Amino acid sequence: MESKLVAAAGLGFAGYHEVLAGPVHGVNPLRMSSSLLKLVAGTGQSLGLLRRIQPQVILLTGGWANLPVALAAKLYRIPIVIYLPDIEPGLTIKVLRRLAHAIAVTAAPSLAFFPDGKAVVTGYPLQTDRLCADRDQARAHFGLDPDHKTLLVFGGSRGARSINLALGNSLGRLLAADLQIIHITGQLDWQRAQQQLGDLAGHPHYHAFAYLHAEMGLAFAAADLAICRAGASTLAELPAFGLPAILVPYPYAWRYQKVNADYLSQRGAGLRLDDEDMRSKLGDLVLQLLNDEARLAELRANSRALANRDGADNVAKLLLKTGRD
Repeated sequence: MESKLVAAAGLGFAGYHEVLAGPVHGVNPLRMSSSLLKLVAGTGQSLGLLRRIQPQVILLTGGWANLPVALAAKLYRIPIVIYLPDIEPGLTIKVLRRLAHAIAVTAAPSLAFFPDGKAVVTGYPLQTDRLCADRDQARAHFGLDPDHKTLLVFGGSRGARSINLALGNSLGRLLAADLQIIHITGQLDWQRAQQQLGDLAGHPHYHAFAYLHAEMGLAFAAADLAICRAGASTLAELPAFGLPAILVPYPYAWRYQKVNADYLSQRGAGLRLDDEDMRSKLGDLVLQLLNDEARLAELRANSRALANRDGADNVAKLLLKTGRD
């Protein structure tokens, strides 16, 4: 996925390589044995790649696929920088931190998981085109009425079915309250979501998309409130636009998104709503927030106070410094 996005952005892309790896935590013994064999083979592949490429520094972002590269880098004494996008590190980063020269983190609470002096707050790297999106330009792009509040609903590139279902159940009420909605269903749930909505899918204040990439910054800029998962990117994208959010952590992947959602909600930048509560509470909560201008302004200010727009530059500077030391 990333290689295609880099190519589409017109950036220089020197090469793409794959090495064997596999999960060793939380899997059955048969798969663990298979993964260990893959990790051994992947480490051999990584040794060959690093010998050929001869990097001065390596950036890792966690996940079991990083293990063979990290082991090979350690053998060659190539410095490693780890970037932790979420607030709390997973098991792989907890292992890899012993091999890292430096660790970049999105926000200050993550520093508690690492030895003093080893981690630095860089912020989350954001794309420049998302940072420069203008609100008036955004409204014009989506054909929005500046006199109506705008709700942005999204769940990642593949969408979030539970969010789509809850929105579908409340859409009539929300549109009747003169809200306009930008809804990104995700490519996998596009047809089902449109069938669920029926005639409402053609409402002039309902703007649906299967997926947005280059225009996502405009969607953030246009909105007054978001409903979304609490993936790592929301820690930066929402504050960058001072956008309050109802954060719905993905319930089937350990606790990363719950910790991320709590980071924003405990700082008054949004509200956490668990997946199982959406069907009964989502519509009322949206209307309550968008009808309370003072509360919305407070959430907006608290969100903007968490913004760090220099994440990409800070990570790049850390990589350059580590590679030169």
